[in-house]
Amino acid sequence: MVSVSPLTEQVRARCRDSGPLPLSQVMAEAVQAYYAGGRAFGADGDFTTAPEISQTYGELLGLWSVVVWQMMGCPSPVRWVEVGPGRGTLIRDALRAAAAVPAFLAAVDLHLVETSPALRDQQRQAVGERPCQWHDTLATVPAGPMILLANEFLDALPIEQWVRSPLGWHQRCVEWVESRQELAFTLAPALSAADEAALCDRWGEPFLSAPDGAIVELCPFGVEIAAALGQRLAEQGGAALLVDYGYAVSQSGDSLQALRHHRFHPVLADLGLVDLTAHVDFARLASAAVAQGAQALGPVTQGRFLAGLGIEARAKALMKRATPQQAADIASGVHRLINPAEMGTLFKVITLCHPALPSPPGFEALLQGRSAP
Repeated sequence: MVSVSPLTEQVRARCRDSGPLPLSQVMAEAVQAYYAGGRAFGADGDFTTAPEISQTYGELLGLWSVVVWQMMGCPSPVRWVEVGPGRGTLIRDALRAAAAVPAFLAAVDLHLVETSPALRDQQRQAVGERPCQWHDTLATVPAGPMILLANEFLDALPIEQWVRSPLGWHQRCVEWVESRQELAFTLAPALSAADEAALCDRWGEPFLSAPDGAIVELCPFGVEIAAALGQRLAEQGGAALLVDYGYAVSQSGDSLQALRHHRFHPVLADLGLVDLTAHVDFARLASAAVAQGAQALGPVTQGRFLAGLGIEARAKALMKRATPQQAADIASGVHRLINPAEMGTLFKVITLCHPALPSPPGFEALLQGRSAP
């Protein structure tokens, strides 16, 4: 028998007992199992995020938070929240940069949203002696004005995939193929006319005009988070900065992918041992937040956003007091973050904020909900 991961074995057993499982259910379990291991990040893990690439990234987001706090009128306390903090690299660098404005750190009530015990341990080391509270969900962060950071969090939320055929819309599922001893994709029966009408009415495009063969991805959990953020920010004040890779405009396509040791991996192989992600639909998230009374600005490309915050000037300042090798590494990291051929265009940035808040840094002169290159 082919060796399989523990989660793959569990999914196989359930498929044998009950038939195919929705992709969203399988992905949710796979992501939870994967991050519970705490080995995802960095050169020795499966992928490298922006904070791991350059310290300038976390520093600039820390200073962005300071300026937003000042725009808010310097409330105290202010909930400074990171969702999906990984190893704590971003918040560590952000805290260091924000120390330039002691009044901000004096006002800050720090909260990290993380479910993995292994990652929480690493985050405790990163924040050091700074008082901090951990949460399983954003819902338990205390009420009050909030500044939230989320870097590459949304792409790991479970998605649904819907496939259009001449019979209508089918939900994509996962089944066990005994003859090949592996998991594979399959389709659930087509929705009834009433259910299809409800699907299209709720989600709109691209369901309304997708041709046969099209695959449309939905992330209901992401939409719920955006709506909850929008309501809280509209009622209590503040801003959320969401950075991820994805679409500025809702579109069809299969973006689900798996990474292992920095290489692409078969999506359904080794469940729980590989990083599963999908493109973020920024337009849908913005709409959900705006519907709850918040303002949504962007998305802008990561390259444009970081350039607007002065990443190149910060890099030059660091390089002046660095060794030649360190200077080369700094330049290489910044190039990777902002170059269109690397992360500069694929990764995008959106802010959700109180409707009365002026445009935060990096979003100046943007109209509500309008995308920018």
